[in-house]
Amino acid sequence: MGSIIKNKYLILRRISQLTILFLYFAANYWGLKILMGNLSFSKLFNTIPLTDPYAFLQMLFAGAVISSDLIIGVVIILLFYGLIGGRAYCSWVCPVNMITDFAAWVRRKTHHEKDNLINATKIRNFRYVFMIMMLIVSTVVGAAAFEFISPIGMFTRAVAFTLGFSWVWLLVIFIFDAFVLKNGWCGHICPVGAMYSIVGSKSIIRVWHNKDNCTACGECLKICPENQVLTPVIDKKSDYISGIECTNCGRCIEVCNDNALEFSLRYIINKKGEKNDEKNATN
Repeated sequence: MGSIIKNKYLILRRISQLTILFLYFAANYWGLKILMGNLSFSKLFNTIPLTDPYAFLQMLFAGAVISSDLIIGVVIILLFYGLIGGRAYCSWVCPVNMITDFAAWVRRKTHHEKDNLINATKIRNFRYVFMIMMLIVSTVVGAAAFEFISPIGMFTRAVAFTLGFSWVWLLVIFIFDAFVLKNGWCGHICPVGAMYSIVGSKSIIRVWHNKDNCTACGECLKICPENQVLTPVIDKKSDYISGIECTNCGRCIEVCNDNALEFSLRYIINKKGEKNDEKNATN
């Protein structure tokens, strides 16, 4: 029972990801009209449109005709992830996350946690460059360029329709993450993740760090796929994790034996911060 509680966020994330994939599959094979389409363009209950912001931008840059459904769908997604945290999409929805999580587990088990590329931390911002590059390419070719090579789309279509050769691209990502660059795809390349980082930059749901409980064991830094968001806070101050690349995956909370990390709402966190500042001022 303890291990289940310890890994509750991992279990909940897998349930979320697999449920979404199942609904796409069920819509195609059984006509179950709960969630139809794919992660770029969907319809919920055959009525509510849902549009991925990056796919929408690609279409805009490509000069495509934008329907009212697409506009409504992107507004809904922007509001939703703007509130809960943009990169929650990466850890709670995106199916490729299951592959990259498995690759990270392989890295830990084979004891080669160090990146195999020199100065790997310096290329984290490449995802933002790549995001812009794909928009430029979309303009040139007159089509949503990244959608043709997106492993997210390939994974979703493979489940909903047929596997085809998409497994090759997914295998490449696994090998790259497991043996070349730690958190390589999601943390350094994926433009969709970069887009959601921007979308959720002012989100309400955040991880809160309580410095009084922290023993600086470093377990959270080891497990976090974007540990650069933790380093300004862990064992330094009581504050929320404000880095826009935080995926709100809950891994840091699960491995913290000090109860120094928890999910909270930003306005509540700010009140906690004020109380801690008052406490520190009086000591």
